[in-house]
Amino acid sequence: MSLVLDPAAQDLLFREARTANAFTDEPVTDEQVQAIYDLVKYGPTAFNQTPLRITLVRSPEARERLVQHMAEGNQAKTSTAPLVAILSADNEFHEELPTLFPAFPQAKDLFFSERPAREGAAALNAALQAAYFIIGVRAAGLAAGPMTGVDLEGVRKEFLDDDHTPLMVVNIGKPGEGAWYPRSPRLAYDEVVTTV
Repeated sequence: MSLVLDPAAQDLLFREARTANAFTDEPVTDEQVQAIYDLVKYGPTAFNQTPLRITLVRSPEARERLVQHMAEGNQAKTSTAPLVAILSADNEFHEELPTLFPAFPQAKDLFFSERPAREGAAALNAALQAAYFIIGVRAAGLAAGPMTGVDLEGVRKEFLDDDHTPLMVVNIGKPGEGAWYPRSPRLAYDEVVTTV
């Protein structure tokens, strides 16, 4: 069975897309970021929770503060990417559940009254949303460079608060010269899928 999605779109989103390590200096606008979010906000999560928070790092001062927390190999590309986003999980996401999941508004108190339960759910569902965000960046014709080579606790203290857990930093822009490493191998279908 073939996929319904056009092959060119499949290539754009998956087969030809890679983590970018260099970018042109073409700006990424707020309108582009809003269009990305307005697409990917429909990705599924448990109870329709929406714990992902996106902090856009635009000013030179903020960029300098962020770069000091990046692993050495990620500092130069983070310094020069047109836009950098800090993706974090809001551990107080449950406050929005009565609005976001009106079919079962009691979920807020029934499942998420305790902080450890919220942190686990926020981490998982914000990670799902982060993956949707990366695909959305690709759908906008841009490249993403997601990185976890970063002092996440330092980023939390510098940019967030105790209710937010940083997950990754993502460089965003048009790919520049030498943006790609060679394509790495992937596991085959029969190495991943088991039928029982």
